[in-house]
Order: sequence, then structure tokens, then C-alpha cells
Amino acid sequence: MNKKRTFISFDYDYDLELKNLLVGQARKDDSPFEITDMSIKEAISSNWKENARRRIKGCDVVVIICGTHTDQATGVSVELKIAQEENIPYFCLCGRSDKRCVMPKGVRYSDKMYNWTWDNLKALFAGKR
Repeated sequence: MNKKRTFISFDYDYDLELKNLLVGQARKDDSPFEITDMSIKEAISSNWKENARRRIKGCDVVVIICGTHTDQATGVSVELKIAQEENIPYFCLCGRSDKRCVMPKGVRYSDKMYNWTWDNLKALFAGKR
């Protein structure tokens, strides 16, 4: 199985544990994806956008983990914009089933937020979105 090289975009201040959960799922034997690059951990500096662009361009898909504050996470919005500019497929995952999650600024009207289930992940990575 060809695993999709994946970039994870998430709100570092509020949703780090959700990113760690997705990384754990990537390690499953039957996972349709692998994490090739983590989101940038460095402080917002003059060249972090170039680093993000390089990492996103090296991936097959961007997963945006949506939490309760994602619409206020400027880094997530920038990473989404880069994915759109580079024509890298992306999708939004609802990170918290027990809370109202929001998508980042800059999503397209046609973008949807998908429930985070193993079956959904497999379908989303297969292009069913």
C-alpha cells in the first residue's frame, strides 16, 4: 500500500494532544498515511512560512485538525492558504466530538469538516471527500 505523505496543521496552543493522536494512528499497520513532517515548532519567525511551504509541497495531503480555537490560529490559516496555493489536497477533521469545533479562516465555502473515525480517515485518504 502506498501511504500518503501527510502534513498535519493544528493549533499548537490548544490541540497538541490531537496531533499526537493522529501521529499514533499513522503508526498502525493498516494506516493509509504516514507523517513525513510535523508542523513547525519554531517561534513565528521571518522564514517559518517558507519552511511550511517547503514541507507542505513535499506532502500528498494536508490534514487540518479543527479544535475549539482553530479559527484564531493564524499559523493554521497560513498553512491552509499555502496548501491551496500549491494545489495540495487537504481536509478538515473534527478534533473534539464533545465540543463545537471550528475551521480555520480561509476555508473554501465547499470545504467540510469530517468526523474523526478510523473508517473516515481511510476514506478521506482514499480521496473520498
